[in-house]
Amino acid sequence: MAQVSLKNVTKYYANGTKAVDNVNLGIENKEFMVFVGPSGCGKSTTLRMIAGLEEISEGNIYIGNKLVNHVPAKDRDIAMVFQNYALYPHMTVFENMAFGLKLRRYPKSEIMQRVNDAAGVLGIKHLLNRKPKEISGGERQRVAVGRAIVRKPMVFLFDEPLSNLDAKKRVEMRTELHKLHTRLQTTIIYVTHDQVEAMTMGDRIAVMKSGIVQQVADPITIYDHPKNKFVAGFLGSPPMNFMAGKIIKKEGRIYFDEGKIKVKLVEDMYKKMTPYVGKEVIFGIRAEDVYDKLFVSEAPPENVVRVTCEVVEPMGSEVYIHLNTGLNTFTARVGAHDRPPVSQDMDLVFDMSKVHFFSKDTEDTIV
Repeated sequence: MAQVSLKNVTKYYANGTKAVDNVNLGIENKEFMVFVGPSGCGKSTTLRMIAGLEEISEGNIYIGNKLVNHVPAKDRDIAMVFQNYALYPHMTVFENMAFGLKLRRYPKSEIMQRVNDAAGVLGIKHLLNRKPKEISGGERQRVAVGRAIVRKPMVFLFDEPLSNLDAKKRVEMRTELHKLHTRLQTTIIYVTHDQVEAMTMGDRIAVMKSGIVQQVADPITIYDHPKNKFVAGFLGSPPMNFMAGKIIKKEGRIYFDEGKIKVKLVEDMYKKMTPYVGKEVIFGIRAEDVYDKLFVSEAPPENVVRVTCEVVEPMGSEVYIHLNTGLNTFTARVGAHDRPPVSQDMDLVFDMSKVHFFSKDTEDTIV
């Protein structure tokens, strides 16, 4: 178990492409850190540099208090779990889990103890004599995790380990990995493109785009207080709704005017939004903060907007309503029994205490 520190870490490929751009990040001992972002954002490259599988172009990486820039992967005291499991097909589950320990010449008794302990933790003791082709994808993933556990490394690295599993198995394995972290009390760095995995598993999340870390914080902070439009739009299902418009002032009150709809800002936002009066900004609101007026007992009239319902998507416990203002489309997430008629106008209420505003030029958060 150890801290991991990245200081000004940069990675250039041979063609000059900058894959990772000046990453500074401290990962605490026993922390579950998640790197999340779209394909090509540099998250897996960063993980591979920590593992020693990619050379660092600039900067330093420390595991514990040790600088590991030039330390071979095998000597970094880390264990990595890959997307494709990487199990030896001709070996049994026991032999796959024990292989790394045999290479390091551990005594047979200790190998037996460690493999059995790990198999017990993962619930795969009954699979130890089977070959990989004789077990399911979820079970193979457990074996790959078990092979890492028996090493008792300082740091576990997971590179999109659940992406090959079906939806149900992904949920199950997310839960198991969370339990495993609690039980082992070790440092885990986990890479995924799935924002649901990031939100549900990480103690903290590092959101990446184009090789740059956009924001690092706990999941709730990132969800409620995104640093910029990219972070706001990437985390959340469905994604945050965005509309371009202008900030206007009328009779001492400040409004966001989209062109077809207009809503009043809460007074707590006046101080930060006053410099933007007369300017164009980007308005953001999450789907769960848009309500059907029929189900709101007291709706401030200045926050009620009339829009057209285009599509209704029942999701079981909730309903997604796709709407059109005439200039912009957006989504509301409402209760399971709210089924407005399609192609008709309806009145909605925006929770203006939970909206976000972003600079049109930089896309950074204003408030």
